[in-house]
This record gives sequence, C-alpha cells and structure tokens, in this order.
Amino acid sequence: MNLSPSYSLATYRLHDDKADFAKKAQGIAVGLTVGSWTELPEAAKEQMQKHLGQVVSIEAHEPENAQPGERYADITIAYPDVNFSRDIPAFLVTAFGKLSMDGRIKLIDIAPSADFLSAFPGPKFGVQGVRDLLGVHDRPLVMSIFKSVIGHDLANLREQFLQQALGGVDLIKDDEILFENPLTPLERRVEACISAAREAEQATGQKLIYFANLTGSTFELKANAKRAIAAGASGLLFNVLAYGFDALAELAKDLDINVPIAAHPAMAGAFYPSPHYGISAPVLLGKLMRIAGADLSLFPSPYGSVVMPKAENLAVMEALLAPSLPQKTSFPVPSAGIHPGLVPLIMGDFGPEVVVNAGGGVHGHPGGAAAGGRAFRQAVDAVRTGVPLERFAENHEELRLAIERWGVRTS
Repeated sequence: MNLSPSYSLATYRLHDDKADFAKKAQGIAVGLTVGSWTELPEAAKEQMQKHLGQVVSIEAHEPENAQPGERYADITIAYPDVNFSRDIPAFLVTAFGKLSMDGRIKLIDIAPSADFLSAFPGPKFGVQGVRDLLGVHDRPLVMSIFKSVIGHDLANLREQFLQQALGGVDLIKDDEILFENPLTPLERRVEACISAAREAEQATGQKLIYFANLTGSTFELKANAKRAIAAGASGLLFNVLAYGFDALAELAKDLDINVPIAAHPAMAGAFYPSPHYGISAPVLLGKLMRIAGADLSLFPSPYGSVVMPKAENLAVMEALLAPSLPQKTSFPVPSAGIHPGLVPLIMGDFGPEVVVNAGGGVHGHPGGAAAGGRAFRQAVDAVRTGVPLERFAENHEELRLAIERWGVRTS
C-alpha cells in the first residue's frame, strides 16, 4: 500500500487460535480511528476518509496441526497523523490504548511518520556528543553504578564515588532508588560527588560524567533538573517509564537542561517480557527512548542477573543506533550482572558503540571499587588489542583478580 507521509504505522503480533485475521485487522483500523465505517452514509464516509485507519499488511503464521497458542499474525496498521497531536502519549493511546486490553496482542514495532518525528529533537548529545564531552572516541565507555546508597550520609557517598572514579570509569550513575532524603539531599549530594570527581581527575587525568538521579513530582522535574545542574551535575538519570515518555521529551527539549540524560528501564518488566502482551523491548527501550531524547538507554543484558534474550538485546541496540530515525543515535547500555570476564562478549555482540555498565562487577572486586574500574578498563584494552583476557591479565593484576573471582565467558 502506498501511503503518504501523513500516516504513522504500528505493528502488532496477535495470538489467536480461531480469529479471522483479516477481519480483526480491519476492526483495529476502523475501531481505533473512526469507530465504525460500513454503517456510515456515503457523504459521511467522504468526510471521514482522511481519519480512517488503513490495514497495511497481514502476515499470518498458521502451522498445520498447530498446538494451542501457536497461531498468530503480525498486523500493520497505518494511523492518520491528523487524528492525534504531536506527542508520544497521543500516539500510544491511539495505536495501543484500548487495543492493549483486547486479548493476546503485543505492540512489536512502530514507524512514526516524518511529520510526527519532526516534533522531537531527540537526544541533545547522542553517542557522538557524549564522546565529545569525555574526549573518548576510540573505545566503548565504562559506567559504574552506586550500589549502596540508602541510609548512607554524604561523606560515605562521596568516598564511594571517589573510589569508583579512581578506577578510570567514564560514567558514574546514582542508583535509581536514590530519592530526595535528609541524608543526601540533591544539591549537597551533587556537590559532594562532583568534588570527588575533580579529586579523581587530578589523579587520573580523566574526565567523567556523573548522572544524578532526577526525582520528585512530575511538575517539579524541570526545576529539580536545573537545581542539579547548577550544583554541578554533568548528567541526569531518569526513570522514564515511571514518569512517561512525554516527561523525558520535555526535559530533552529544554535548552537549559544542557547535560546528557540516561534512561533507566525501571518498570520495563511490566511491559516487554510476555510474548502475548505489552510492548516489545526494541520499541519500549529503543525507538521510544531515542525519539523522546535519551542520550543513553539502559536495558537488561543477555548475560547477567536480569536476562533479556540476545536477539531482543540486539534489536534494542539496532533501534538506538540505526540511521533510519532522524534523531541522534543513543548509547546502548546492556546492564545487570556484568563483570570484566564478559567484556569480550559485550564488545563482540554490540561493537564499539556501547557502554559497559557494572555495579557488583566494580564494587565486588577483591581489591575494591577502584581496582574494579581498572579491571574493566583493562578488559576493554585487551579486546581492542586482540589479546585474550587471560593472557592480558598476566601483566594486569586487577584483571587477573577479577577473572579469578568471576571467570571469563566466551559464549
């Protein structure tokens, strides 16, 4: 079907053992746009035609002797842009609001129109901009995570930050559960961590970005972001799915919020894991995060403690890095359960445009967090130079100890 640029597409996977897929597709196209069609008089049809959804394709999977649950179809519907405003909530409610409750159906892809996408500047920095801030252009970046934050005071938090920074990591982020509290209030927390960052830079000569967790009520987010930046924060961590994509888009559009934003996937498990319901990970953590303005997008890795299948991981990466969107590319950050012995797999699967992100793999190092950071940097160097980790570790004590603790995975 030849569609003008004034349509945005959504693709669904519908599991149904008995449905007439063509009839179901037509019902979606009509039901989510004009509501009814065949009952309308011809004059009304002419007037409503520009608002009517269109069935673009139906790809049925109907194996012979199919067992219950095996029969499905991928259905693509085109929605006229005239039906909704240029914001992500409007598009999602149109394409999947009521439909998300209509049986075993999952939103597996979107292709917003050029006109719709033009409303979103996307990431302020993107992959290249983050690299430019750090002055690092020839290797994957390494991120470290605060892993013990609740109940600690500023002095303890600062020391934790300092030890991570001394290990040579490029990025340090707050834990996503660190909210405003009397022990580590936002501005004082940022000031303490940035003070530690400056101290570490004097020792290592290396810049880093600190992603302070942005929290508070939705209507306070912009003000809180600017408070954090005024206190010295060089990045913001944001729990996008708790607040909504529109909140991220508004933060990304604000010219005064001039630091990279890292999108945390908290609550994503309520949306993507089921084969029958929800929104696919490449849409949820890939395309929508990038369109809305995330410079980095975190998601569960295929290797560690919170596992996402590798094919899904690579599809998220593709959505973040593909040239098909006009927005700048976003850094993929596969996370959870990462240790130095996984670096060859990460770099092999994701290539150079990736952030190696670790919490326990840094803090759990036998030599402490600084040694943990160095072990990751050494692992990255080993892969870049084509030297097996075990051989590289012979002359790099931190990597050797990490391998002794966690081993090396090759597949």
